[in-house]
Amino acid sequence: MNAQQKVALVTGASQGIGAGLVKGFRDRNYRVIATSRTIQASDDPDILTVAGDIGSADTAQRVVSQGLERFGRIDSLVNNAGIFIAKPFTQYTQADFLQKIATNVAGFFHITQAVVEVMERNGTGHVVSITTSLVDHANVNVPSVLASLTKGGLNAATRSLAIEYAAKGLRFNAVSPGIIKTPLHAPQTHAAMAALHPVGRMGEIRDIVEAVLYLESAAFVTGEILHVDGGQSAGH
Repeated sequence: MNAQQKVALVTGASQGIGAGLVKGFRDRNYRVIATSRTIQASDDPDILTVAGDIGSADTAQRVVSQGLERFGRIDSLVNNAGIFIAKPFTQYTQADFLQKIATNVAGFFHITQAVVEVMERNGTGHVVSITTSLVDHANVNVPSVLASLTKGGLNAATRSLAIEYAAKGLRFNAVSPGIIKTPLHAPQTHAAMAALHPVGRMGEIRDIVEAVLYLESAAFVTGEILHVDGGQSAGH
């Protein structure tokens, strides 16, 4: 095992943006700890997969401990796991609320806290959280207050952590996507979703991966909310 080879931890890593991030980091010769509820074992010896509910503190501790046991270090964390439920405000249920808080907020908190303890000991590290441009650009056609409540909180936490740890060698950034073309969106919806972006198209998974990898290499950037949204945050 090459002790100098960097290690990235990616949550929500089994499909879509998460799977793209795993590939993007491997293409840069990072070893990867990949976690999600349903993730399967990998035949790549430089990918460790750990299945579990990211909203659980026990899962966070297990992912970090197994990652350290396998690779000996964690250099980067991408908080990609998240769920999106678009409903009019009064139609959200208690179950919707608890599910969003568990995945989007508790999932961020537990794994980030565990990883930052490791990074702080090493005096270096980078955390990126995937949020949403709906936080900054509310859209009447996409009522999604729980996304704004939870992901907006991650944007604020990103800035706060960036300042708290700036002198300790740790960086914190966020990527704020528009609507990304993933298996979650049926092909028949793509035209309507593309029209919600000033550039006239949906985002591709590679757009988010490239943004995360830019932040990974941008050593002078911290506390940044990087909008990758086809101009949505700028207006219409």
